[in-house]
Amino acid sequence: MGILRNQKKNLAPQVPAANGANDTQPALIFIPDISGFTKFVNETGLETSRNLIADLLEIIIEANILDMELAEIQGDAVLFYRLGPPPPVQEVINQCKQIFIDFQNYLKIVERDQGTEVGASLSDSRLTLKVVVHYGCLSVTQIREHIKLMGKNVIIAHRLLKNNIAGDEYVLLSEDYLRTQPEPEIKANFSWSRLHKGSTFYEHLGEIKYRYAFLTPLRLLVTTNRPMQSKSKFAHVFATDIIIKAPARYVLRIISNFRLKPAWVAGMSRVHFDTTKANRMGISYKCDLNRGQIDVQTVQSFIGEKQIEYVEKIANFRIFPNAFLFYYLTTVEEDKTYLQLKFHYSSSVVGSYIYSFFIRRRMKIFLGKSIRQLKALCEQMYQAHPR
Repeated sequence: MGILRNQKKNLAPQVPAANGANDTQPALIFIPDISGFTKFVNETGLETSRNLIADLLEIIIEANILDMELAEIQGDAVLFYRLGPPPPVQEVINQCKQIFIDFQNYLKIVERDQGTEVGASLSDSRLTLKVVVHYGCLSVTQIREHIKLMGKNVIIAHRLLKNNIAGDEYVLLSEDYLRTQPEPEIKANFSWSRLHKGSTFYEHLGEIKYRYAFLTPLRLLVTTNRPMQSKSKFAHVFATDIIIKAPARYVLRIISNFRLKPAWVAGMSRVHFDTTKANRMGISYKCDLNRGQIDVQTVQSFIGEKQIEYVEKIANFRIFPNAFLFYYLTTVEEDKTYLQLKFHYSSSVVGSYIYSFFIRRRMKIFLGKSIRQLKALCEQMYQAHPR
């Protein structure tokens, strides 16, 4: 019985305890790092690449569904931490998937715009993500208005970004984190990619063991963000459409006019933006929506002879992180436009099935009401001022 008890003890997850003597606390350390960053900046130049890199870092921060704290941004990497018990491996892997898919989706959107220097350069770039996950005791120090993480485990997490893995698109989980998780749970959460064993020797730290899985299979989940032929292919999409008795370019002017947003977006009361930068691509503005506030960024506008595509990114919308609104305007007749509104999100941060169902139902009602109010506004303004 004693031997059996010892075996069970060895198999049980091991969680570091807080150390009151040196003021350290156990914490998850989570570092997404943009691979190919230096090469991309050198080849495209800082002037061209800086806005894209800033947007990608925002995508990573917005995709935080584990309620982690942001410690700092270090060039091409974001340092998150979460004090307390280690989150389950399923939640950690879902977080990795969320960030990777959101990151790749945004690159796809920008890459399509071959008319811009950034869009053209992305087709030859190798920008992607790697993620390091570690767990151990650290110290959180306040330096003026800044937070600084200190301790051996912070150093280990940073060093793990430089390792022996042959590739640049993976999630690395240190043995210190994996020891806190039941082995069956670890195996159950890697049916989508093979989990490899690895280790790297670091000066002053010795050999650090870890396991890693390539994120490449998740590229199958990256959307092309094109008009839908079948809604069933897109699990995370709400779509609605309508016919508007006004030309497509006229409807686009209404949609892209920041001042007019409260007149047709359901629940929106006010828009805050810099009037000197209005109607520029990449400009963000804040919208008072119901009892909260969201950030909306104009991402792209494609204007063809018969079809127009307008894209907005929505941030600080905690229920649907890193969401995009796609407006597809197709000319039916000279003064008639078919508008398809497509709300695309990577996942929803909701709890129970009932709550999830309720939130999605509310979102469908919101989109339906907004598009009907947009139709009424466009037709009213077009009748009063046809051109």
